Amino acid sequence: ALGDAARRAMRSHMSVTRIEEFNLSPPISIGREEHRQLTVLALAGIGHNPDVSDDLLHELDRASIVPDDSVPRDIVRMGSRIQYRSGEGERVVTLVYPAKADIAENRISVMTPVGIALLGLRAGQSITATTRDGRKQVLTVIGVSPPAEDWDPGPGPSAA
Repeated sequence: ALGDAARRAMRSHMSVTRIEEFNLSPPISIGREEHRQLTVLALAGIGHNPDVSDDLLHELDRASIVPDDSVPRDIVRMGSRIQYRSGEGERVVTLVYPAKADIAENRISVMTPVGIALLGLRAGQSITATTRDGRKQVLTVIGVSPPAEDWDPGPGPSAA
């Protein structure tokens, strides 16, 4: 058995790694047409918000592109209702184009750090997102509902 001094010495040399210190980047999938529209949106936004546009382009670049009629129902896409958890608690939001964003209605833009991070994920996946103020946070998708049948995306890429 270890003595008290030995246990204290071991604890002082051990460090705890928090999940926020990792860069979680799970595989994501996006439908072909949505990928095209989001690429146009990101390119249009380069002059207005280059960091966010670069982040969206990075996610689009690493995504698996699937035929539109083969996008699984539990994949986060435009119009999806997403329940997720972060260090700030649980939220339920709908992912929308910038012109439809309304935080009071829990509609978040795909041109935000959280919107970009959630895109293409499915329930159970976690990703590291960087907040607007530079902090890292881990987002974990708890559930995804596909866009409603009557979902109107509104102005898409042209509204950037």
